[in-house]
Amino acid sequence: MKTAVLISGRGSNLEALIAAAAEEDFPAEIVLVISNKADAKGLEHAKSAGIATAVLNHKEFEDRESFDAAMSEAIEAAGAEFICMAGFMRLLSDGFVKKWRDRLINIHPSLLPAFKGLHVHERTLEAGVRFTGCTVHFVRPAMDEGPIIVQAVVAVLTDDTSDSLAARILEQEHHIFPQALRLIAEGKVRVSAERVLIEGIKAPDQSLINPT
Repeated sequence: MKTAVLISGRGSNLEALIAAAAEEDFPAEIVLVISNKADAKGLEHAKSAGIATAVLNHKEFEDRESFDAAMSEAIEAAGAEFICMAGFMRLLSDGFVKKWRDRLINIHPSLLPAFKGLHVHERTLEAGVRFTGCTVHFVRPAMDEGPIIVQAVVAVLTDDTSDSLAARILEQEHHIFPQALRLIAEGKVRVSAERVLIEGIKAPDQSLINPT
């Protein structure tokens, strides 16, 4: 499954996707990386892996719709049929999201639907929750909404800072993003009534206990 990846920064999740796609049995190929920032470090990762890149500066476009149209044109020209948002810090237009419906996924550093938006780790610590994590989901027009594909749970420790918590969550992001892409590329994922059903995966029969 030919895949495009959208980034805005360091590209650590892109690195995880590139590493997974390099495995012989991985069912997806990254054919294009697009960034809205020319200095995004992730572009270097893509070039080192021999992946085509494109920079589309959103400030050079009249509005969000024209920027998104240019992205769609580049994605289609590369032959991509699926899109991963890996730290892409731009809100997408409704038209773009609808065009790529169920072919567009995002990763977010919380257990959605909790803590949507920005400053996630600070808000997590302020709320005093005992567990947090990360989520891969299909994208819908509303921010950080859409059918959930894969989640990973991370315990919040008593001495956590936003940085230490973010680092542990990021480790899990690097696991579940390639996992979600693999499941989709293998045809094991379908959306029914805005819920994701995964072939051959059963829900766990145990509860998680708060850490002490």
